[in-house]
Amino acid sequence: MALHSAGAVREKKQSMAELKLRRLTELNARLREDLERPRIKVSDACQSMINYTRTTKDFMVPSTWGSVDKREDPYAPQPNPGCCVIC
Repeated sequence: MALHSAGAVREKKQSMAELKLRRLTELNARLREDLERPRIKVSDACQSMINYTRTTKDFMVPSTWGSVDKREDPYAPQPNPGCCVIC
């Protein structure tokens, strides 16, 4: 069984410490990015969603918005022209 020299053990410990330092530095950078991200209050976000759903017409909910003209409805089946064009 070969014995490791003191220098080899020290180098291994140093490389492990450098790896640990690099991981902590990367984690610190990610946490700083998260901290700098703009935030809004939950109540403001909810109010924004409520305003959006009240003012944006949803064609999938006709019970709320009424029937929709087929020309305006992006989900309505398109009229079949009877032939297929392949380019």
